[in-house]
Order: sequence, then C-alpha cells, then structure tokens
Amino acid sequence: MTTPVSPDGPPSAGPQVPERDPWAPPATEDAAAPTPAPPYPAPTWGRRPTNGMPIAALVLGLVGMVLGLFIVLFWLSWLPALLAVIFGGVGLSQVRAGRATSKGMALAGVVTGILGLVMAAAAGVFTVVIVKEAVDDARREVKEVTDEASRKAEAAEKEAAAAEKARHLTFGQPYAFGDGLKVTVAKPEPFTPDAFASGHAEGNKAFQVTITVENTGSKRASITTGLPDVNDADGASTQLVIDGSGRQKVLDGYLLPGRKAVGVYAFSLPPGAADRMEVEFTPDVAKWDDAYWSGPTS
Repeated sequence: MTTPVSPDGPPSAGPQVPERDPWAPPATEDAAAPTPAPPYPAPTWGRRPTNGMPIAALVLGLVGMVLGLFIVLFWLSWLPALLAVIFGGVGLSQVRAGRATSKGMALAGVVTGILGLVMAAAAGVFTVVIVKEAVDDARREVKEVTDEASRKAEAAEKEAAAAEKARHLTFGQPYAFGDGLKVTVAKPEPFTPDAFASGHAEGNKAFQVTITVENTGSKRASITTGLPDVNDADGASTQLVIDGSGRQKVLDGYLLPGRKAVGVYAFSLPPGAADRMEVEFTPDVAKWDDAYWSGPTS
C-alpha cells in the first residue's frame, strides 16, 4: 500500500524543532526568557547616623563638672560624670562604626566625665579632711573644756580640803571667820559643878570651855552662835552642865569693832573618855561652817 501524494507536490520542510529529553520537565516561558536588567540600581536600606550618645555624654560630663564645683554636692557629681565616660565611649564606637558623626562631642563627653570624676574625688578628699579637722577641733575643745573643768574641780577639792583642814585647830589657836570675827577656844579646864547642877552624872568629869570672839573688822558684827558642840575622846557628844553658880556665859548679840566677847560653857564627860575633847563652834550658824578645836584635857 502506498501513501497518496498531494497534488501540490511533496510537503515543504517546516521549521526545525529541537529535540528534547522526553523525561525532562516541561520548560516554561519565564524560565526560558532572560531577566531584564533594571534601569537604575536597587535602593539599599540602612540606619541613619545618630548623635544621641555623644550629646548625652557631653551634657552629663558638664553636669558632673558643675556639681563637682560645689563641696556639698560632690557626692552627686560622680554618677553623671561616670555616665558621661560610658556614653562617650559608646559614642566613639558608634562614630567608628559610622552610626554617629559627632566624634568631638563624644570625646568631649569622655574628657568632661573624667574631669568630673577627678573633681568629685578631690572634693570628697577635701571634705573628709575638713570634716576630720572640724571633728579634731571639736574634740580638742571638748578635751580642753573637760580638762579645765577637771582642773577647776580638782582645785576646788584642794581648796575645800585646805579649808577643811584649816578649820581643824588645836586649843589656843585662833580662827578667822567672816566679818572680821576671830575666834579662839582655850584649853579646857576642870569644872566643879555645884550641888544643884544638872547634866552632870555622878562619877563623870566636868570641864569648862572658854571661847573668845574678837571683832577685828570695822563694822559691828552679829553673833548668833547657839551652843558649842563638844565631843569626848570616843567621839560621843557630851552633856552640857547647868548650875546656879553664874560662872557660865552664853555668847549672843552684837560685837562692836575692836571689842571682845567671852563665852564660858561646862560639859560633863565620862571618866573613860575624858582625856581628850573636841569643841565645834561658829559665831554665826547661818553664815559659816563650824571650826573644830581639839586636844588633851590635861
């Protein structure tokens, strides 16, 4: 059997179709078409430079320096100064990375921060020195006041001891009280009470105590004595003897300048403690402390 031939003649050769692998995936028009080049370069998106850290460093550094100028605020200056150094360092690193442009501000922030720290440290040392000197001065003043008070107290104690010692005399010694009054207590003498005497127990020994008061001043002086206190050798109070002989005399009233007054008193002592006596007397009990005269009775 033969294939019929077209009357127009044999078919002409058509366009050649390239052979392809029947097992390959079908090609698409996009893959086959070439990618056209863009008319202008594609934009690149990046971070714009910022100067926040340098500015903050400079501001904080200036604040730290200003606060460091005030002695009472130095303890506040170290924090902004330290932050200025930190922010300034960060700002310099940003400048090197191209994320900031104010290198001068960042460097100035570091410098002012360091100066602020130095000023804060100096102010702190200065304050510590001043406070220490003030404390030392206060302690020194307190010590001086205390020492002065101790010296005065010691002097007062010595004066009081000397005055107390001066008020203890032996019989026959004079003692000067105020208002020009000079008092002398004579050595006690034996006293014989009469039959009507009171205050003298049988077997006791009676002694007469003579007290002389002289006004050596220029004005009349008051004598308000009461009775003298007399102790025996054992330190016990003795009994005042009163009789009707009229030999006893009580000191009282006023004493003119240059005049003397004599008081005579009798006391009864137990025989076992009659070898020594102490007489306690003052010409005015409201003004002066007693003076003491003591000694043997024989």
